[in-house]
Amino acid sequence: MPETTPPVLAALFDMDGVLINNTDFHINAWLQFAQKHDRPLTRDQYVENINGRVSADAMAYVFQRPITPGELIVLTEEKESIYRELYRPHLQPALGLLDFMNALQAEGIRLAVGTSAPESNVLFTLDGLPLRPYFDAVVDASMIKRGKPDPEIYLTAADRVGATPAHSIVFEDAFSGIESGLRAGMKVIAIATTHSRDELADTGALLIVDDFTELTADAIRALIA
Repeated sequence: MPETTPPVLAALFDMDGVLINNTDFHINAWLQFAQKHDRPLTRDQYVENINGRVSADAMAYVFQRPITPGELIVLTEEKESIYRELYRPHLQPALGLLDFMNALQAEGIRLAVGTSAPESNVLFTLDGLPLRPYFDAVVDASMIKRGKPDPEIYLTAADRVGATPAHSIVFEDAFSGIESGLRAGMKVIAIATTHSRDELADTGALLIVDDFTELTADAIRALIA
């Protein structure tokens, strides 16, 4: 019998709240930004309506109206500059992340990022740590037409590393991101940074973990091989 080519296996990571545990800094940045513009915003509203979503959707929610492309560029960079100023002294990879990614690479699993963040924050995070050399592909908000919970971002990330949805697994912290991965036909592991384990229990995630020290590359390969 002819030999069959083994499938490409892919691990797809959200960035904020997954690669880095920065949720509280994003929340505080959004609250400061909203206050500056005299827009009411609470932590609960952030978690339900902003976390994990692309800036166009988030800004439309905060201002309760459509945001023009020109406005979006200015407002997004204003908010993200607040976030980067707050988080810069604390920038570090999530617990267990580097060991986990090294183990995944040793197993031949390709790594990609699928983030709703703008390019400025991707540069800040992936190059600031640095994490970029670990990833075979990076897909950010500027590269897609439909943000999470639409599956486009994870389908694009998998495609860029040559993997099918059946052989891809997503690591997410946000409800919208978990839904995005599931709608893409992928398995999803939820990271309990933004939401508690109880809150994540009914999302459809295959596993819920506190951090990457609870995962092994062998287990991930078994799930998607």
